[in-house]
Amino acid sequence: MDFNDLKPIFQIAGVGFIAAIIHTVCKQAGKEDYAHWATLLGFIVVMYMVANYLGDLFSEVKRVFLFN
Repeated sequence: MDFNDLKPIFQIAGVGFIAAIIHTVCKQAGKEDYAHWATLLGFIVVMYMVANYLGDLFSEVKRVFLFN
């Protein structure tokens, strides 16, 4: 197994980790609105990443099974 196989998982986990830290810091500072926006932005970024990876997966499946 190559590191490139796990790269998307680490990227998604990294975005989630950073969003969680920003959420916690903002909430502790009393800025709950910013904390919720940070969480929403992190979710949107992850969904965009997943959509790209799903598009690549479907393209690969089409290529493998010759559904061009």
